[in-house]
Amino acid sequence: MRKTRLGMYSLAVGAFALAITGCGGKKEEATETAPAATATPGKTVDSATAGEVTGSVKLEGTAPKMKAINMAAEPACTKARTTPAASEEVVTGEGGSLANVVVYIKSGLEDYSFPAPTAAVQIVQQGCQYHAHVVAMQVGQNVDVVNNDQTTHNIHPIPTENREWNESQPPGSAPIEKSFARPEVAIPVKCNVHPWMKAYMAVLPNPYFQVTGTDGKFDLKNLPPGTYTVVAWHELYKTDPQTITIGAKETKNVTFTFKASAAAGD
Repeated sequence: MRKTRLGMYSLAVGAFALAITGCGGKKEEATETAPAATATPGKTVDSATAGEVTGSVKLEGTAPKMKAINMAAEPACTKARTTPAASEEVVTGEGGSLANVVVYIKSGLEDYSFPAPTAAVQIVQQGCQYHAHVVAMQVGQNVDVVNNDQTTHNIHPIPTENREWNESQPPGSAPIEKSFARPEVAIPVKCNVHPWMKAYMAVLPNPYFQVTGTDGKFDLKNLPPGTYTVVAWHELYKTDPQTITIGAKETKNVTFTFKASAAAGD
C-alpha cells in the first residue's frame, strides 16, 4: 500500500513538473516567434506634387577585361550555352555607360511608409549563370529563384543584415521563394556547386531604386518633394552618394561617374 501511494505521489510531482516546464516552454517559444509591434503608418505620396530623379551612370577610363569562365567540368553547363561565358563584374555600353549599378534613395523618406509589392522579382539560372547578375527588391518582397538548367544548383546568399540561407535546386523543380526582412545593399549570392556563379541581391526599404542596363540610365519616378541622398552602388566600385533637392513636379538629372582605375587589383 505504501509503495502504491509513493508511486502515485511521484507521478503527481512529475506531472506538476512537466506542467511547469510546458508553460515555460510555451512562453519562450511565444517570445521568439511573436511578431514585432506594428509601426505607426507613415505618410503616403501625393502623386499630384511628385517629381522624379533621372540620370545615368558612367565609367571613366578603360574597363577591366572580364575573365573567361571555363565550364568544361560540367557538361550540362556547356551544352546549355550558345556563347562562351565570361564574368560580369564590369559590363559597359556605348560611351562608357555602366550596367549592374543599383541606384536608390538612401535617406529622406523616413516619414513615409511603403508596403512591399505583391509581385515577386526573379533571378534565373540559365547556362550556369545568374540572370540578372544584379537584382533589387523591396524589404518583404519575394524573390523567385528559377532553375532552367539540366543540372542541380545550390543557391547561397551570404547577407550580413539578414538571415543566411542555402538551398539545393534540382532541374525541373519549383522556384525557390524567399524574402528579406531588412535593407541591405547588396547581398552576395553564390552557387556551392558551380563556384563561378555569382550574383547580388539588393534589398531596399522603399520603391525608389533601379538597376542600370548597358545604357547606364535610371529613372526614379513619383518621388515626393524633399531633400534626398541618392546612392549608386556597384560591386567593384562600391558607392557614390549625392544629395539632391526636388520641388513639386520637378525633375532633377544626376550623373554618377566611377573611375575604372578604382578597381585595379580587384
